Amino acid sequence: MSDQELTRPFVLDLVRVTEAAALRASRWLGRGEKEQADQAAVDAMRGMLDYLAMDATVVIGEGAKDRAPMLAVGERVGQRTAGLPRLEIAVDPLDGTTLISKGLPNAICVIALAAPESFQSLPCAYVNKLAGGPALRGELDIHRPIAETLRRAAKRLDKAISDLLVTVLDRPRHEQLIADIRQVGARIRLITDGDIAGAIATSIELQEGSSDLYVGVGGAPEGVLAAVAFKCLGGELQATVWPRDASERKELAARGVAVDRVYTQDDLVRGDSAILAATGVSGGYFLRGVDYLGAQARTHSLVMRVATQTVRIVTGLHRLEVKTVPSSLARQEVRIRAE
Repeated sequence: MSDQELTRPFVLDLVRVTEAAALRASRWLGRGEKEQADQAAVDAMRGMLDYLAMDATVVIGEGAKDRAPMLAVGERVGQRTAGLPRLEIAVDPLDGTTLISKGLPNAICVIALAAPESFQSLPCAYVNKLAGGPALRGELDIHRPIAETLRRAAKRLDKAISDLLVTVLDRPRHEQLIADIRQVGARIRLITDGDIAGAIATSIELQEGSSDLYVGVGGAPEGVLAAVAFKCLGGELQATVWPRDASERKELAARGVAVDRVYTQDDLVRGDSAILAATGVSGGYFLRGVDYLGAQARTHSLVMRVATQTVRIVTGLHRLEVKTVPSSLARQEVRIRAE
């Protein structure tokens, strides 16, 4: 069986996984409890994964850098019985926990599934990223000054520099980057969190909110998940490791990791077996959030497959009187409104 055939049966199953996580996490919207929201997403996602007929190992897991609730690297999920396909998972159960706690947009639940040895684990918690849509493929170079990147992007896109929109995480480490972008005259969208959504928004237009470029330092796990989307959507993602201090820099040097090495989406996600699913929690640039409509909840998801570069948009209606999602902690199905 080919790697593509290993993962193909799980396309819609992955949507059910992210839907369950989004439904549970959405109950914490605006309640100021980001860890509870993250734990709810993790709990639902782990419970749903254990229903699936596979033996999968988490190789990229969010949470290690900030001690958040997480699906731990090395954890095995799925039914895990003999003869089931061996697969690997990259996951961020809730990208944008702070966004959820404050009721802000762009929080999403994300998971990717692939054949073994597909996902590249980066040797650093944070990476510097540069991403753009299909029209900029082959034009980007993360080592160029941002002013030159913007000039080249404007020419390739046939836009004035002042019409370009650049997405940047609003962090003190980006003060000089933001100043340089403003100096050239491009527009900026500062986001407080939501690294994955911010990057993917350069390559997909399902709602208002797309941008021309995504630049700056963000999480390494998020970079790997975004890379799956870029392989599907035809855009380009580049990343270099970003040591936070002298100790991390020394550790990378001891391991022979070059800080100037550029990782592309094809380095981060090898082959074409990967599938990515995402469900919006609080709404945002390319996915609406969970809507509560009296007796129903409505979810908005997408699932994309690298092998065929197919993107499916999935809207789910869930009747709240009967809908349950699995809880790995409670070891039973729980109602969405049980939070």
